[in-house]
Amino acid sequence: QVRLVESGGGLVQYGGSLRLSCAASGTILSISVMGWYRQAPGNTRELVATISSAGSTNYADSVKGRFTISRDGAKNTVYLQMNSLKPEDTARYYCCATSYNIWGQGTQVTVAS
Repeated sequence: QVRLVESGGGLVQYGGSLRLSCAASGTILSISVMGWYRQAPGNTRELVATISSAGSTNYADSVKGRFTISRDGAKNTVYLQMNSLKPEDTARYYCCATSYNIWGQGTQVTVAS
């Protein structure tokens, strides 16, 4: 069974940076679109970014130019580099193998103003 484990969240100041990691237990990265989603309290879960097995990327308008999604097939890991963080980026961030609807447990990101 494939598992996804996120890490790298934490508390950061406005304008700071964090890099989230999503480690997959299998080789699902080579066959699935991978995505990062986030959910803030009281809000619905929303798409942040996706990356295909071929490396094509897609971003929510709210993070374009600030966040970068990438993948390392050798390490079975997907990353989300987050720069110029804002308080409105505060949420729990989830990794997802979207082609198979497999989710990680999430990692909390809090941006202080």
